[in-house]
Amino acid sequence: MLTEFHVSPAGDDSAPGTLDAPFATLERARRAARKATGDVVVHIGAGTHVLDRPFELTEDDSGRDGRRIVYQARGYGTEEQEQAVVSGGREITGWRVRDDGAWVAEVGDLDTRQLYVDGRRAERAGIDGLPGDARRSATGYVTDHPLDWQAPGGVEFVYRGVYPWTEARCGVASVTRDGDRSVITMVEPAFGWAVALYTSAWEGQVMDGPGLPTRIENDPSFLSEPGTFVLDRSRPGRHVLHYLPRPGEEPSRTRVVAPALETLVRLTGTRDVSFKGLVFADATWLRPSTERGFLHYHGTGYHDGGAVEKVVIVEDEAWVTVPAAPRTIPACVSLRDTTGIRFEGCRFTRLGATGLGATGGEDVTVRGCDFDTLAASAVTVTGVRKAVIEDNLVERIGLDHSGSPGIAIAETVDCVVAHNHVREVPHCGIVAGPGRGTRIVRNLVTGSMSVLADGGGVYLSGPQGDSPGNGAVVSGNVIKDTRTPYNFALYTDYGAAWVTVEGNVVAAADNTAVLQVSPPLENVVYRGNFWDADPMGSDDVPAGVTYEDNTTIADKAELDAATTGIQARAGLRRSL
Repeated sequence: MLTEFHVSPAGDDSAPGTLDAPFATLERARRAARKATGDVVVHIGAGTHVLDRPFELTEDDSGRDGRRIVYQARGYGTEEQEQAVVSGGREITGWRVRDDGAWVAEVGDLDTRQLYVDGRRAERAGIDGLPGDARRSATGYVTDHPLDWQAPGGVEFVYRGVYPWTEARCGVASVTRDGDRSVITMVEPAFGWAVALYTSAWEGQVMDGPGLPTRIENDPSFLSEPGTFVLDRSRPGRHVLHYLPRPGEEPSRTRVVAPALETLVRLTGTRDVSFKGLVFADATWLRPSTERGFLHYHGTGYHDGGAVEKVVIVEDEAWVTVPAAPRTIPACVSLRDTTGIRFEGCRFTRLGATGLGATGGEDVTVRGCDFDTLAASAVTVTGVRKAVIEDNLVERIGLDHSGSPGIAIAETVDCVVAHNHVREVPHCGIVAGPGRGTRIVRNLVTGSMSVLADGGGVYLSGPQGDSPGNGAVVSGNVIKDTRTPYNFALYTDYGAAWVTVEGNVVAAADNTAVLQVSPPLENVVYRGNFWDADPMGSDDVPAGVTYEDNTTIADKAELDAATTGIQARAGLRRSL
């Protein structure tokens, strides 16, 4: 038995939910689906379905007795498929145009970190670095340059490359004058946490704290580049949005959307539900704007106070401090302890955190989806059994948080990451932390590591099993154009163990791979790979590594000719 419901932005929740008399909201459809028997399909019609709170599914919203509940774009899989957008955004109206051409709107208590103009991302206005002769103080910074910031309490400092793989954010509390100096007091506890966290040494030279900011954002005085915006929150409940338009934009015919929700969809304990052909868009993440800041450490992890630990690389010469209990950037579409959840043919776009995140549970599938214009990662999967991340396009991610990998998995069992194309990302393309039975196969990673350093197109760390039968396999992947200095396109790092790296193609990287790391690799096999340069350490292979039958071909045309079959099978296959 199949039960069908229809939803349209022009519908009515008092209607029966038929094609001719659809519901108006997803929430009404959820309630109807909960009461239905047999398989249920909710057809979501064309248009923008604006949420005023997260769309939440619990255990009671599960499929039962072998049935599934499907939320899909009307006409999914046909030429008549409609574009149904699930949005957490708020359209901004009531603009007034200042004499300098900037648009200004009163937005009440709206808080956001992103803005989209006719669907295109607007950047937060900013300047590069702190002007004048500046130095850090106990509570912030001092500079001999007069600062004419109009709303200093909303200004945010960005620290790119405190460690080569980090990008932190911390707010300004106030700016005062002291004679010829400008005294900047930073927000606490974030600034104190940053000083405690970012200490390290390299070749005996100690770095203490975050140093000077690399970029400063979000003051009306920074608004000089068309297509940029500022949110002035200096008057609580009376926030003001400033936008400097691009040529040709007019308030009367330009649609401006500010993400208002942090979570679009949340599933907790839900079973056997599918989402097909939907667009998930327009969400933000406000944590970096709080007094706790965003003290990034690695990947999607950040420091939230508490203890830090010292990791010694070379005794008395090189060490770093790391969070003892890091937290993870959340996802705008969030799964926790779910079973049998599917996302197929969906798009995740204009999101202020990670696109899709799954924690705990089992049997999660993300297939044939597009991820773009994201502040953080596309997909993160933690502690899930039997996840499949397959045939997805990932691009333009990490736009606000540059350390975010395209796809990240950790503590998973029998997870498959296959046939994805990850391109133009600021740090790692695909990351696997400790796990068991991981398969990273036939992915195409191009243009990774474009902003931060010390990572790779495919990166693994920690134990990946305890025998050849349950270790990780990294096979048939093609990794090209790994950009920043100090990278390893195919990177087994930090105690990686029980990994087979076989039949991959690597070209145009600072380093193709590395065999000598700390802690050392154990039971790692590099076999039958093709690359344009020898991996670091291949001339003195460590005891924990087997290195055999690999081929180095420096000439690009010859390398491509020798690996035609591998390259043809890597990447997206949805059109095959």
